[in-house]
Amino acid sequence: MSNDATTAPPLAQEAAVETVGRPSSFASNRSTSTQVGKISDDLSSTSGDAVGSVKQQLSKIFKASLQATFPNEQDVDPLVSVSTAKFGDYQCNNAMGMWSKIKGKSTEFSNPNSIGQALVKNLPASEMIESTSVAKAGFINIILSNAWIAKHIERMLLNGIETWAPIIPVKRAVVDFSSPNIAKEMHVGHLRSTIIGDTLARMLEFSNVEVLRRNHVGDWGTQFGMLIEYLFEMSPNGEDAGRQAIGDLQDFYKASKKKFDEDASFKEKAQKAVVRLQGGELKYRNAWKEICEISRREFAQVYQRLGVHLEEKSFYNPYIPDAIRELDDKGLVVESEGARVIFIEGQQIPLIVVKSDGGYNYASTDLTAIRYRLREEKAEWIIYVTDVGQQNHFDMVFSAARRASWLPESVGSSFPKASHVGFGLVLGADGKRFRTRSSEVVRLVDLLDEAKNRCRKELEQRLENHGKLGEWTGQELEKTAEAVGYGAVKYADLKNNRLTNYTFSFDQMLNDKGNTAVYLLYAHARICSIIRKSNRDLEELKKGGGISLSHADERILGLHLVRFAEVVEEACLNLLPNVLCEYLYNLSETFTRFYTSCQVIGSAEESSRLLLCEATAVVMRQCFELLGIEPVYKI
Repeated sequence: MSNDATTAPPLAQEAAVETVGRPSSFASNRSTSTQVGKISDDLSSTSGDAVGSVKQQLSKIFKASLQATFPNEQDVDPLVSVSTAKFGDYQCNNAMGMWSKIKGKSTEFSNPNSIGQALVKNLPASEMIESTSVAKAGFINIILSNAWIAKHIERMLLNGIETWAPIIPVKRAVVDFSSPNIAKEMHVGHLRSTIIGDTLARMLEFSNVEVLRRNHVGDWGTQFGMLIEYLFEMSPNGEDAGRQAIGDLQDFYKASKKKFDEDASFKEKAQKAVVRLQGGELKYRNAWKEICEISRREFAQVYQRLGVHLEEKSFYNPYIPDAIRELDDKGLVVESEGARVIFIEGQQIPLIVVKSDGGYNYASTDLTAIRYRLREEKAEWIIYVTDVGQQNHFDMVFSAARRASWLPESVGSSFPKASHVGFGLVLGADGKRFRTRSSEVVRLVDLLDEAKNRCRKELEQRLENHGKLGEWTGQELEKTAEAVGYGAVKYADLKNNRLTNYTFSFDQMLNDKGNTAVYLLYAHARICSIIRKSNRDLEELKKGGGISLSHADERILGLHLVRFAEVVEEACLNLLPNVLCEYLYNLSETFTRFYTSCQVIGSAEESSRLLLCEATAVVMRQCFELLGIEPVYKI
């Protein structure tokens, strides 16, 4: 996780030498109190609308304090982060920066600590904050009110987990992911793009962003000329140019590739076919559509298993000439060795936008797609999920788009923007690309089915050992095996930083101990079992509220729960699904500690602790939903 969301700067972890404590009922008598009171009321809304993460809510409070303390410095953003030190739950780290800004000027402040003290003094009245303390270097440590944490959880249980959605500064985004090769079956190499892209889309959608899920297939490149020409040779009349002529998709691709590599005459025909396809000749367009449709049926088998939904978009070709013309009019396109290219600063090789034979390529399509997505689809964030090997290509495409003024010149957090989400390789036990024993790439359908079958076998054995196999129907076994098996494959990938390679191992991912989907799904099922065994009406308990965080482990669990929104926010804005996985695993571990030290059923605090159990289960289910994993309710 980034330092901003999870760790405090080293200086902030020193002992608080000067302390300013405030009870949650603290009321301000400053001139800003009326304005502040309104802010506090907004944050305490009990409506179904999202109020933002805890960090976002604290930032609003400290923004008001900054404005009151430094009325002439209105552009200063609050620097609020989670504290890992023992002095608080959160920190505000503006004092050092403000001191650097005003040091040497005529000011009432003598050092960063005095600024921290002033910021605390000018804090609005808020139910959120139990107390604050100012460290020597000016860092403000914040302790949240137990009563506020409890109320925040109670409101979520009543109004839904959607009220904990983070608020991010984007209304519409395009997530371009999966993008398998036409006429080739999806293999393990497509796994990462598909599930990482799906998770990013899910997190953005949960954050109330309209997401256009794009599966960009069917680029009219050299491979299509090769496939179409081979199809015409197999079916000269073109009348049965379909599944019967193509037969097995993978074999058809291999045969056409072999001929392309060995037959110079065929290769020349294939290259000309690309130009004729791009030129719109009906015969070539129809062949292209047929090959795409057959491929689409193959892809659907994988998407159905993974629960992934995409919208296929391959219509950019007609817009390419206009895009190239605009780039040319802006003086970006030049002739080079018969091709038309854009030279990019810092790159030795130019970006080819029109090949020497007049055909288009990936750069042509990608630039046109960016232009279309920004202007026609009004996207504010365009996200491409491909392997790290394509990073340089996208860097050049984005640079050309900035030079054309399609994207802002600045590269950073401002929108609209385009981002490349790179990822590493899937490796086998030998440390090389994951393949079958015959050195073939592993078909994704086969891999997913094996995970499911292994899970079903393990589940049946577990149930038989406990004498419970007869209590399960075949449908329940199959559904649970699918949820755990497919979920295990997804989680084993997503829990890693996407930029790193990871080793694919069924034994590791299907282990029911440690940081695996199996462990987490079973942990969720155990929580559901606790609630069922209580025989209490959870809906009635929710209406009554009454969560208490008097025990230390109750508070630790409650605090972890309310941090959910900012974790999703960080995972979204940094495009890192592993941040959410880490939170989910830590939540499970935190719940285990709570359950070990705090008796639930039969205790005086049963109602409160059952609500904490329910809140944990709700948040875990939402994490599963964002990761594309189906929850399990019984084991």
